[in-house]
Amino acid sequence: MKIFKIYYFLILLLLLSSCNKEELLKEDVNSIEHTSKTSDLSKQRTGLKSIGSGVMMQAFYWNVPAGGTWWDHLNTKVADWSNAGFSSIWLPPASKAQNGPFSMGYDPYDYYDFGEYNQKGSIETRFGSKDELVSLIDNAHEYGLSVIADIVINHNSGGDSEQNIFTGGSTYTDFDTASGLFNRSQYDFHPNDFHSSDTGSFGGFPDLCHHKTWVQDWLWNRTNSVGKYYRDVIGFDGWRFDYVKGFEPWVVKNWKNAVGGFSVGEYWDANAATLDWWTTQAEVSAFDFACYYKMRDAFANNDLTHLNGDMLWKRNAKNAVTFVTNHDTNEILDGKMLAYAYILTHEGYPAIFYRDYEEWLNKERLNNLIWIHNNLASGSTNILYVDDNEYIARRNGKNAAGLVVYINNTTSWKERWIETNWYSKTIKDYTGHSSWQPVTQSDKWVKIQAPPKSYSVWSVK
Repeated sequence: MKIFKIYYFLILLLLLSSCNKEELLKEDVNSIEHTSKTSDLSKQRTGLKSIGSGVMMQAFYWNVPAGGTWWDHLNTKVADWSNAGFSSIWLPPASKAQNGPFSMGYDPYDYYDFGEYNQKGSIETRFGSKDELVSLIDNAHEYGLSVIADIVINHNSGGDSEQNIFTGGSTYTDFDTASGLFNRSQYDFHPNDFHSSDTGSFGGFPDLCHHKTWVQDWLWNRTNSVGKYYRDVIGFDGWRFDYVKGFEPWVVKNWKNAVGGFSVGEYWDANAATLDWWTTQAEVSAFDFACYYKMRDAFANNDLTHLNGDMLWKRNAKNAVTFVTNHDTNEILDGKMLAYAYILTHEGYPAIFYRDYEEWLNKERLNNLIWIHNNLASGSTNILYVDDNEYIARRNGKNAAGLVVYINNTTSWKERWIETNWYSKTIKDYTGHSSWQPVTQSDKWVKIQAPPKSYSVWSVK
């Protein structure tokens, strides 16, 4: 009997050992395959423009055309955008969401379905197929453009109903996806056995619990985590995190540390100090909502003194992504080109909204401002003059000549004497709005002008 038990134990041990070896072998194969793809991608990305310099294109708007054509449409744009001076494009949430072919992606269901599984009413997403997405990203890389993914990890949507032991009722928290990756249950959402809630929920959707090891592993830690799959298989270079008020800053920090790449958070708050706090805690960039609201007040109220207000770029320019409009906001109507003249001549990483560039505003004027940003707008900033209707600021130059921008919100031409960076130099308006080519005095002072309801940008000839 003892011999039989020993024999049985040895067989059981051998089976367990075989299973463990098989699992290890699978993990090793995944690791080798992952490394190979990463290596190939690194070679492909050597010619990319640096995210954080240049200009970002928000390459979508709310309710872009459905039908799976958007990725192909954008593919026709990347060459022109690269030639115009853009350095990156920000895409909408790319994976399958609850509303399948109609969803803008902010109700995420299967993070690994980019338009290849028949679920939620379609195979393709609203924007297209996985192959079309990868083709778009590969083409963008060929033209030196980095590609930023919209990451929605505060909440999920589209799960099946299950009896929830933490709520005592039924919740839509059973996520058994077609990809078979990162399946979720009631234990991965709030409330659960770890805690009842985090810093904020959104829209009544199931709220992911980032304290759970399972969630952390699948979002950023595993070799085939969401972040690393987006990076290594799909080809994304950076991350725009949606609704970061809904979870603690360490979540974004841990993702960034594990996955790498440029990161910017949507912390929707007009308080520059709060934005500065969040960027410090998360160690990434944030959209400069403080700047956005100051520009809105300045141009809507015809009072440019609001531009003297506190903004993230004034506190921490390297972590400020400035913008005039996005898919959620379009409040700066009067003076929108003046607002673009502001962000494209000042510190921060400026983003241009697709519809402003392709449909609503003068593309030639925007291309001119992009050139000015990339070639002249460097160094620290000094505000030289501001009143209700006029604003003049100087960029002091860093490995470039710098510039002076003059924004005029009146209905007539304006002129002012200002102190420049240059003495005894001929300067010109690089927008072409003014034909003046004055010479700065020996004390660096000069008279410049700006046209009505417009702007001029001056630098050495």
